[in-house]
Amino acid sequence: MAEPLVARSAFRPHVAPLASTTGVAGVALREAEGLTLASVAAFRGREAELADAVRVAYGLELPTGPKRAASGDVAFIGAGPGKWLAVSSGAADFAGLPAAVADQSDGRTVVRVWGPRARETLATLTAIDLHPRVFGVGDAALTHAASISIHLWQADDAPTYEIAVFRTFAATFWRWLAEAAQSRSVDARHGG
Repeated sequence: MAEPLVARSAFRPHVAPLASTTGVAGVALREAEGLTLASVAAFRGREAELADAVRVAYGLELPTGPKRAASGDVAFIGAGPGKWLAVSSGAADFAGLPAAVADQSDGRTVVRVWGPRARETLATLTAIDLHPRVFGVGDAALTHAASISIHLWQADDAPTYEIAVFRTFAATFWRWLAEAAQSRSVDARHGG
């Protein structure tokens, strides 16, 4: 008899090494587990209808441009004109929105990066200027890190960054990130 399909972490210790520091970590890496992710694209001419539906359902204004808007456990991150990545730390049914919605929960992985040297570490992997004067809380970017496509946003002033990466590249991205953070005293753990 075939085994049932079970969602599993994109990370395993043999492909995404763990690391811990004996002192205070300058950078911490964690897999953000249990997220519901969906790509949301407004139907042509119905952007206002989608914005109203999001306002009513989640109590937030859809961001325009590369921004993140959050309310409770739901966030929408701009991914292009009329497009967003919807993220929820709980169960959310984004399929009810008047838009083209595609579940990304098993197709992408989100990595959280924080600590006093998080910004410095990410700056070694991406060409985005992460200086607080130009990239702050709520800012987002679709870019590359170590030649891997990522969707990056700053979640808080700590600063905490969240990075969505396609699952097939997640372990490689983790290794690059952990290596970049190694000289900055890294604490890298995941549920894999």
